[in-house]
Amino acid sequence: MIMMGHFALLVFLAFASMQLLCIAADHDAAIFYDSFEEPFNGRWIVSDKDDYKGIWEHSKSEGHDDYGLLVTEKARKYAIVKELEEPVNLRDGTTVLQYEARFQNGLECGGAYLKYLRPQEAGWKPKEFDNGSPYSIMFGPDICGLTNKVHFILKQKNPKSGEYVEHHLIDPPRVPSDKLSHVYTAILKPDNEISILIDGEVKKKGNFLSAQDFDPPIIPAKTIPDPNEKKPEDWDDRVRIPDPNAVKPDDWDENAPMEIEDVEAVKPEGWLDDEPEEIDDPEATKPEDWDDEEDGVWEAPKIDNPKCQTAPGCGEWKRPMKRNPAFKGIWNPPLVDNPNYKGIWKPRDIPNPNYFELDKPYFDPIAAIGIEIWTMQEGILFDNILIAKDENVAESYRDTTWKPKFVVEKEKQKAEEEAAGSDDLGGFQKKVFDVLYKFADIPFLSKYKLQILDFIEKAEKQPNLTIGVLVSIVVVILTAIFMLIFSGKKQQPRVEKKTEEAADTSNDQGSSGEKPAEEEKEEEKENETGGAAPRQRRRDT
Repeated sequence: MIMMGHFALLVFLAFASMQLLCIAADHDAAIFYDSFEEPFNGRWIVSDKDDYKGIWEHSKSEGHDDYGLLVTEKARKYAIVKELEEPVNLRDGTTVLQYEARFQNGLECGGAYLKYLRPQEAGWKPKEFDNGSPYSIMFGPDICGLTNKVHFILKQKNPKSGEYVEHHLIDPPRVPSDKLSHVYTAILKPDNEISILIDGEVKKKGNFLSAQDFDPPIIPAKTIPDPNEKKPEDWDDRVRIPDPNAVKPDDWDENAPMEIEDVEAVKPEGWLDDEPEEIDDPEATKPEDWDDEEDGVWEAPKIDNPKCQTAPGCGEWKRPMKRNPAFKGIWNPPLVDNPNYKGIWKPRDIPNPNYFELDKPYFDPIAAIGIEIWTMQEGILFDNILIAKDENVAESYRDTTWKPKFVVEKEKQKAEEEAAGSDDLGGFQKKVFDVLYKFADIPFLSKYKLQILDFIEKAEKQPNLTIGVLVSIVVVILTAIFMLIFSGKKQQPRVEKKTEEAADTSNDQGSSGEKPAEEEKEEEKENETGGAAPRQRRRDT
C-alpha cells in the first residue's frame, strides 16, 4: 500500500511537471505576451499629446483577482504604446494576434481595438503616439451608432504609387453585446488565409488576395475609368422624357385644394360648445416649496373635462374636412420614350498605372503595440495581449487565462438574469395593464369598456390571472371586430338631399313608421363604428 501511495504521488508530480513545462513552453513560444499582473508603468508609454487626457489604471477585472489595463473615464481619448524587443516579420509563417477586452460598464460608443505599429523609422515616437501614427494592422471591436464590428484593417504600401492604403475586411463579425470578458484572435496564415475568432470560435474567414474579402482589394484592378475623359455635351442619357406634344386639359384646376370642408356634416346632438376639452385638476394643490419668484406663477395641471366623457364632444364645433373630388394637383405631361437616347455614358477604361501583382500581401513589420481610442464609456479592460507564431499557443492561452474567468462571469450573469426575471414580473404585468387600459379607450370597443375594465381590475388584484385576462380581452376584441364586420355589411338606405316632395313626405312619417334622414345617418355611423358614435374632440373633427 505504501508503494502504491508513492507511485500515485510520483504520477501526480510527473503530471504537474508536464503542465508546468507546457505553460513554460507556451511562454517561450510567444513572441510577446503581457498579462498585466504587474503594473504597466515603465513598460507601456502613455502619450503626451494634448488630445489624450484619458487616465489608464492597473486594475482588477470585476469579480476576479486578475489584473488588466483599465480605461477609467468616459468621453475621453486614450493613447498608450508598448515597444517590442524586436520587430515581428508577418511575412514568415503563421502569425497570431490575440487579446482580451471586457466592457465592464457596457459599450454604446467607443473602440477597444489595438494598432500594430510599424518601426519608428516610419515617422512616429512613443511619447507622441496618436491617431496619425503609422500602423501595419488595426484589429479589434468598435461600436458607435450604426457601426458594430470587429475591425481588421491592413495598411499596405502600393509599390507603384508609394502610397499607403487601408484595406478593410469585408463583413467583419459583430461585437458581443454584454459585459463579459471576450478574447479576440486574428490568425494570419502563409497561404494568405485570414481567420477572425471570438472566444475561440471562428466568426470570419477570408483571403487577403480576394477582391470579395477586402475593400479596396489588396491587388488593384487592372483597368480604371479614364479620369480625364468627360461626357460630351450633346450626350442624352434620359431613357424617357416629358411628351413635348402633350397639352394640359382645359378643366384641369391646379389650384383646387386637396381637402375641402364637408358642408353636409351636422354638429352631433348634445355637443357642449361652451365646455373646454380640458380643465384644471380640482384636486391639485400648489407644492409647499413652490416659489413664484423663482418658479413662476403656479398653474394647476390639466385633466380631461369629465362633462365631455358622456357628450359627443366639447368646445367649438367645426365641420370636418373631406377629400376634394376636384383635386388633381400639379399637371405634368406624360412620359414618352426619348428618341435621342444614347444609353448611359461612362468613360472608357484605361490601364491602371498603379496596378501590381503579388503572391502575398506586403506586411510591414510590427515594432510596437498601441491602444489609441476615443470612447464614451469607462470600464473597458484590456488583458493578456499576445503575439505568437503558433495558433495552438494562442489556444492554450485562451484555455488558461480567459476561459476560467468567462465561465465564472457566465454563471454569475445567468443567476442575475434568473433573479431579475422574477423581480421584473411585476413591472412586466404593470406594462401589460397599461396597454389594456389603452385598449379599453378604443372607440369601437366603447360598448365593452366596462367589461374590459372589470377584467383588468380582477387581474390587478390577482396578478396570477394576467394570462387568463389577456385571453378574455382578446375574445372581447374579436367579438367586437366580428360585429363590426357583419354590421358593416348591412345595406343602409342612401339618404338623398331633401326636396320639397321629400319634405312633404317626411311630415307624414309618424304614420308611415319611416325614420327621419338625420336618424338614419346616425344609425349608419353606429353601424360603421360597431356601436354608439364615440365622443369627439374638437381636434378630431
